[in-house]
Amino acid sequence: MSSLTTKRLIVWGVSAVVGFIVTYLLVVVGFPILKPESAGMTLEKYGFGYFIVTCVPIILISVTWLDSFLGTKILPD
Repeated sequence: MSSLTTKRLIVWGVSAVVGFIVTYLLVVVGFPILKPESAGMTLEKYGFGYFIVTCVPIILISVTWLDSFLGTKILPD
């Protein structure tokens, strides 16, 4: 396995972790701050489908930035 492939796998893995963490914090911490009547928001109340639909774009944004910084050429120039 080449070093570029390893870097690409690392980019996808780190992006998935970042996407999950950011989405979790957005739902559990961010929503109650923005809308106080939603205090006590959990992932169960938010819904699994909505969580995935929120998480995927954040993962793709993370991939874009990490690809740019690490030069893995996942996205064409």
